[in-house]
Amino acid sequence: MIHSSKQHKWRSDKLAHLGSSIFAEVAAWKAEARQSGMDIIDLGIGSPDRAPLPEIRQTLSEAVLREDSYAYPSSKGSAAFRNQAARWMQWRFGAEVDPEEEMVSLMGSQDGLAHLALAICNPGDLAIVPDPGYPIYSGALAIAGVRSWPLPLLEENAFRPDLDSIPEEVWREASFILLSFPGNPISVTVDLAYMERVVALARKWDVLVVHDLAYSEMGFDGYRPISILQVPGARDTAVEFHSFSKSFNMAGCRIGFMTGNAQAVGALRELKSNVDYGVFEPIQEAAVVALEQAMASGPDQGVAVLYERRRNLLVEALHLEGWAVPSPEATMFIWVKLPDAYGSSGEAGSSRRFAHDLLLRTGVAVIPGDAFGSQGEGYVRIALVEEEERLLEAARRIGEFLRSER
Repeated sequence: MIHSSKQHKWRSDKLAHLGSSIFAEVAAWKAEARQSGMDIIDLGIGSPDRAPLPEIRQTLSEAVLREDSYAYPSSKGSAAFRNQAARWMQWRFGAEVDPEEEMVSLMGSQDGLAHLALAICNPGDLAIVPDPGYPIYSGALAIAGVRSWPLPLLEENAFRPDLDSIPEEVWREASFILLSFPGNPISVTVDLAYMERVVALARKWDVLVVHDLAYSEMGFDGYRPISILQVPGARDTAVEFHSFSKSFNMAGCRIGFMTGNAQAVGALRELKSNVDYGVFEPIQEAAVVALEQAMASGPDQGVAVLYERRRNLLVEALHLEGWAVPSPEATMFIWVKLPDAYGSSGEAGSSRRFAHDLLLRTGVAVIPGDAFGSQGEGYVRIALVEEEERLLEAARRIGEFLRSER
């Protein structure tokens, strides 16, 4: 008789909570569409389609040829990287952080998001996470055995978290609250007054604020995303994640950092020192150059210019095709309510059915909203990760598809 503990066939039940199943499902749909001869326009996964600046690539190429580049790196990040990241935080946000005690390098911000709950929580603790939210937010809690309290992002609130809706007993019990402005899949934006209120509540209830700022350099129409560390004293109760993937087209390099509260930074650093040896030194050198280039060129020369142009083009094209999609203030994503024919009221399965039919009949891939939480049903996420002529072609195909459904 097989012992009950072996009946899982060496696959943890926790994997079912990681949120990756829908992305695998969309990948299968794409494979099916390709087999039928369909030309795929992939507006699903938010992977930048441009390369880093030549200076960044040159630095990386030279560093990997040095014989001294292949020792174990520091698990907390090189001093050069941490110091430059701290200088960038001051330049970009006016936020002072200690590069020695309040900074840790990461293999992309997802690395830190996946491990933070393990480092700062015990099994059974509670965390507040947005719904819809980036899948690793809730997935990381499942890995750590931490309970989640989903904070709904509702259209009637402009998708901003309603802090007043969080019961006192949840605040009292929570270890941390995770927020993201602008976020993924919804590019929610807030002002400094909102951030000040978040920090005040966190202080009142002794809750850590975890702010995911992966899209800090993707603000449009003059809007520039803000750091929670701009709030005076926020380092006492907040940490923030930054990523080079979207801001500097370095997604494959796997480099980012977390900064803020020294105790939380130290906990994540300690955990990671037992999990990996940090980021490959040449990649950290390339990241230093990325930050230097950003500071030298100024705020109007980054990736936001490209994505704002793409946003304008696709939003206008879809409007002309009869789909009134919103124009986001930031990020590389458009969060769109489904056409009425597909159940925009949000009944179960509507998002997935729309994304499946759209891909199999037109070759345009988008991500169903329920991949990001129950509140995502009735929506899809569209990524601005194709060149302009391909975005126009995608809009044309979507228009034909919508007309055929009427």
